[in-house]
Amino acid sequence: MNKAELVSVVAERLDITKIEAERTFDGFLDVIYETLGQGEKVVISGFGTFEVRNRVERTGRNPRTGEDITIPGQKSPAFKAGKAMKDAVK
Repeated sequence: MNKAELVSVVAERLDITKIEAERTFDGFLDVIYETLGQGEKVVISGFGTFEVRNRVERTGRNPRTGEDITIPGQKSPAFKAGKAMKDAVK
C-alpha cells in the first residue's frame, strides 16, 4: 500500500475528503519528523515507538581497492513495533 492508497482508505473510513485525510497524514508525519529532529522519542501505545539511534564510527573496507576506510558515525531513525502491531501481524 502506498501513501495515496492509505489516504484513500482513511478518508473513506472517517467519511472525510481525501484532501483532509492527506493534510492530516502529512501533519502527523511533520510532527514525528520535528520530534525526532529534536532527539526525542514518539511513543504511540499499541502501535510502536519512533526514535533516533546513534550509529558509532566504524572501520570498513573499500571493495575495489581493499583499503581500510573509516565510516563516520551518524544518527539514524528507527521504529520498534508495539505489542498490538506484532499481534496483528502474527
